[in-house]
Amino acid sequence: MDLAAAPWRAVYPPGLSPAVELKGFPVHAIVDEAAATWPDKEAVVFRDRRMSFSNLKTEVDRTAAAFISSGIGRGDRVALLLPNTIYHLLAFFGALKAGATVVHLSPLDAPRTILHKLSDSGARVVVTTNMGELATGAAKLVAAGLIDRLIVGEDEAFGPSPLTGPMPEASNISTFRQFLESGSQGSESVSEALDSFPEVGLDDLALLQYTGGTTGMPKGAMLTHRNISTSIQSYDLWSDGFGSMRRGRERVLLFLPLFHIYGLSTVMLRCVLNGHTILLHTRFDPHTALAEIEAGATIFPGVPTMWIAIAATPGFEKRDYSSLHNCGSGGAPLPVEIARRLKAATGHDLLGGWGMTETSPAGTNIPPTRPDKVGTIGVPLPGIWMDVVALDDPARVLPQGETGELRIFGPNVTSGYLNRDEENRASFSNGGFLTGDIGFMDEEGFFTIVDRKKDMIISGGFNVYPQLIEQMIYEHPDVEEVLVIGIPDAYRGEAAKAFVKLRAGAAQLTLDRLRAFLKDRLGRHEMPAALEIRDALPRTPVGKLSKLELKQEEEARRTTARAS
Repeated sequence: MDLAAAPWRAVYPPGLSPAVELKGFPVHAIVDEAAATWPDKEAVVFRDRRMSFSNLKTEVDRTAAAFISSGIGRGDRVALLLPNTIYHLLAFFGALKAGATVVHLSPLDAPRTILHKLSDSGARVVVTTNMGELATGAAKLVAAGLIDRLIVGEDEAFGPSPLTGPMPEASNISTFRQFLESGSQGSESVSEALDSFPEVGLDDLALLQYTGGTTGMPKGAMLTHRNISTSIQSYDLWSDGFGSMRRGRERVLLFLPLFHIYGLSTVMLRCVLNGHTILLHTRFDPHTALAEIEAGATIFPGVPTMWIAIAATPGFEKRDYSSLHNCGSGGAPLPVEIARRLKAATGHDLLGGWGMTETSPAGTNIPPTRPDKVGTIGVPLPGIWMDVVALDDPARVLPQGETGELRIFGPNVTSGYLNRDEENRASFSNGGFLTGDIGFMDEEGFFTIVDRKKDMIISGGFNVYPQLIEQMIYEHPDVEEVLVIGIPDAYRGEAAKAFVKLRAGAAQLTLDRLRAFLKDRLGRHEMPAALEIRDALPRTPVGKLSKLELKQEEEARRTTARAS
């Protein structure tokens, strides 16, 4: 791999080379640096609470001291069962500063999934909040002896909210305030604890981020301080190179869940590192997003489902987007037609890029100078190498233009999954991580993903990519959302089935009408063989459209049919 001679080097801005050295840093160190540089600037706004960078550092230090006083440090696992709240920042940075490893749980996880993550990771301490039924649900883990301690952040501390729920009580359950007070009593005060904070190495495990729940239980990607921090550095070098970095000036609208790698690394950590104000929200709704933009938000990173909802909001094209300096979409491919409609309304190209939990999540980005490349995932970010390997031989690199599996190298890439030795051996080829994404690299070094390896349909001997079919269906004016999966076909082996949510007020869509619309857009082997109209399509806990439930439904339907 010669990054200096990478095929994509010509599209880089002057002065920036793909061949940069990403050195990394302890992730929690960015709090200290931000407090020294922007002490009085707002770090985060959440409901009625505004916290400066100086205040953030003070509270993170108190949290780290409390962990250390509780005997939690290097080698220990601290699980966070938190929605978007200031407690996430305090517990995340505080645990890392104490030398511990954070384990992210999702507030939308089923109880069985939470039990799996706790058992798999070895976490015996959980931090949550009394938002909704989270705290009472987590209290059951204590009662069952599945964890040793539960720390519950008081949701009411940030102002009145209809989301605030009950606060459980037990001997090994403490409020966040009680937890902090325990760290400043006894043999160690906070100032004494500051002197005893451990040295954290770049290759120390910072985060266990669970992913890949499409089959079986989720697996924990092991992300070190080096992995996460070099990911942030790569993004920042890219932004600096194109002159779009405005340190200490942005107000970033954050609905993305902090328990997901996209919201955590790409947004929250970069905001703290660069002195931006985080406008933090627990739940997304398009009306709140539009109001925040009109009130002065300058950056809005979203996922396709958020942008689709905004584009479906009546009158969205007439709203005032003048404060927006940058907006983007990640986490999943944004339909090209939606990107076009949003560009017409906002004046901004939603260029986006690609990454995964296993890459912390830096991967690729579309240069802001190349809006003509919407539909690709862009080129690799600085310090990262990617190529395309054969589906039947992942050691064989394919030439530009040929379709295969994307492989990625870089200091941001995980070393593997916790407790999954066999899967780890299958996930790497010659040191590169096999992404499971099928695509190709064009003559300029831009990568295009045509589908996930596990989602590919083989119809009549041809490879058929559901994502391509979805993009074409999105061009239909009555379609709001669509998912395509493979179903058994007596003649072709497999065929495509489309699940569609129509726009409000749209006429009913039939399979024949859809196929007529797609006649000039798809080949005969790619045409959907079935269509199902739904009021809503399933989503993952982080809001992505999800095919898993649809596949399960189709399998159950076939099982029932066979039994009858």
